[in-house]
Amino acid sequence: MVKRLLMKISEQKADSVGKSRAQVAMQMLLELNSDVRGDYIDEEPEQILYNSPDFFNNFTVVVATSLIEKSLILLSQRLWKLNIPLIVCRSIGFIGYLRIQVKDHTIIETHPDNETPDLRLDKPFGTLKKHLDSINLDEMSFKDHSHVPYLVILYKFLEKWIKEKGELPKTYKEKQQLKEMIKGGMRRDENDTKNSEENFEEAIKAVNTCIGHTKIPDNVASVLNDEQCVNLTTKNSSFWIIAKAIKDFCENEGGGLLPLKGTLPDMTADTEKYIMLQQIYHKQAAADAEVVWRRTVQLLRQLGKPSDSISERDVKLFCRHVSDIHVERGTCIADEYDSKVFDASNIVQSLEDPESMMIYYVVLRGIEKFQTEYNSYPGEFDDQVEPDIVKLKACISKLLIEWGCGPLAKDDYVHEFCRFGGSELHSVSAFLGGLAAQEVIKFVTNQYKPVQNTFVYDAVTSNSGTFFF
Repeated sequence: MVKRLLMKISEQKADSVGKSRAQVAMQMLLELNSDVRGDYIDEEPEQILYNSPDFFNNFTVVVATSLIEKSLILLSQRLWKLNIPLIVCRSIGFIGYLRIQVKDHTIIETHPDNETPDLRLDKPFGTLKKHLDSINLDEMSFKDHSHVPYLVILYKFLEKWIKEKGELPKTYKEKQQLKEMIKGGMRRDENDTKNSEENFEEAIKAVNTCIGHTKIPDNVASVLNDEQCVNLTTKNSSFWIIAKAIKDFCENEGGGLLPLKGTLPDMTADTEKYIMLQQIYHKQAAADAEVVWRRTVQLLRQLGKPSDSISERDVKLFCRHVSDIHVERGTCIADEYDSKVFDASNIVQSLEDPESMMIYYVVLRGIEKFQTEYNSYPGEFDDQVEPDIVKLKACISKLLIEWGCGPLAKDDYVHEFCRFGGSELHSVSAFLGGLAAQEVIKFVTNQYKPVQNTFVYDAVTSNSGTFFF
C-alpha cells in the first residue's frame, strides 16, 4: 500500500513538471468531485485587476492566499466596492492567519446554539388562550393529568403566580418559588407511590427557558430599525424588503411582537393533546406569515419590482427564523494599510499584554512590509537569517511608530518567524484551509455567522484569538 502511494505521488510530481501552481491545484480539486467544473488563470492578481477590472464582478466569495501587500490592497478595494466577501489566508510556520472582509452580509438561518422556544405564555394569542383556559387540571384523572403537555402546566401556574404577585417571576429566587408551586401540584399514583408525573418535572425544568417577557430581541430590533430597512430603495436585497414587511407587521397586526415561529419543543404528553396544541401554534404562525407575505408583495409593487421576485417560501422561512436574523458588517482590509484612516487603538491596547495573540498580527504585517521592500520572506535563504532579523525588526518598528505603539516587549517572535523562512507546515495549512472552507460555505449558503474580522492561530499552544479592526 505504501509503495503504491509513493508511486502515485511520484507520478503526480512527474505530471506536474512544467505546470503552474494554479493548474495543478485545479486538477487536484477536480479529482475530489467529478461533477465540479473549474478553470485557472496563470496571471498575477495585479494584472487581472488592471487588464480585466470586471473579472471579479460575478464571484460569490473570493479566497486569497499569500498575496503581496500591493495586490491585497487592490483586491480588497475592488471587492469592497462590489460587496463581495474576501477571505485572506496566510500560513507561516506554526502560525495561521485568517482575515474576513465583508461589507454587508445578511443571514436568516444563523443556527444559534441555544434557541429559545417562542411560546407566548405571558401574552397568549386568542386561540391559544381559549384552548388553555378550557383545560381544568383539577378535574382530570391521574392518567390524563400525567399526560398534559408541560406548556399547559406552565400557563396554569403562571396565572396563579401573576394573580398573587402581579407580574412575571424575574429573579432566581422568584423562579425557584414558582418551581415549588409546580412541584406542589404534582400527583402520585394511588397504586404506586413512587410513580411521579414526568410532565410536571419537565415543566419545572422549563421555567428558566420558557417563562419570560415576550418582546422583540435587541439584535432583531437593531435590524428592523436599520436605515436600509426603514428607507427601502430599489437597490435593497430581498432580505431588507422582507424585514420591512416584518417591521410593518410588528407595528400594526402583531401588537409589537414578531410573527410566531409555530414550532413546539418535544414534551411528554398524550398524542392527541400535543397535536392539538401543535396545530394551534402552527395555524397562528401560518396566519402571521400570510400577513407578512401580503405586505411583502405590496412593498415589491411600490418599489416597481416583479411581485414574484420574492417567493412565499422565502417569507415563511424568514418568519420562522426572524428572532435570530443577523447582519454582519466588517471593515475594509485596505484601510489597515492607510495610517490616516486606520484606528490602531485595539493594537495598542492588546500589546500591553505580552502574551496577547495580537503580536502575531503585528509580525505578519511586518513580514508583508519586508516582502514589499526585499521581494522575499525573512529567513528564506539560510545565509541571510541573521541579517533578515535586523531588517524585519526595522519593518516592524516602522509599523509600530505609525500606530503610535511602543517597541515589542520581546524579540523572540521576530527570531522565530525568520527561522520559519516563509515555509508552510502542512498541518497548520490544513487546519487553516478547513476553517476557510467553513467560512466559504457560510457565505455561499447564507447560513451561520462568519468569523468576525481577524482570526489568528498558534499551532504550538493550540491557542487562537479574534480581533476586530
